[in-house]
Amino acid sequence: MKKNFLKLFLTAAVVAVLSAGSAQAGVIIIRTSPPKVKIEVRPRAPFTKAIWVPGRWTWKRGHYVWVKGHYVKARKGFVWAPGHWAKRRHGWVWIGGHWKRI
Repeated sequence: MKKNFLKLFLTAAVVAVLSAGSAQAGVIIIRTSPPKVKIEVRPRAPFTKAIWVPGRWTWKRGHYVWVKGHYVKARKGFVWAPGHWAKRRHGWVWIGGHWKRI
């Protein structure tokens, strides 16, 4: 009984650590390449100093799904670096968009 509990506890601990690490890094390797980026008609900015974040393909439930672009509020001293899919040794990895200090 104690051995089974210990095995279960250690397995749960390893899974929790690995899940936290991968969730933190957000690394998902997809074997199929993403579709071509859709050309979106950029709507008029809803407010001054609005930054357009382009649409992107995301991986959901075994296939690519398009996420529409949207506006965000600009951050003083920063520029938006859009996310992109990058080819890696074992497949494709999403590199998320982020604010870069200028």
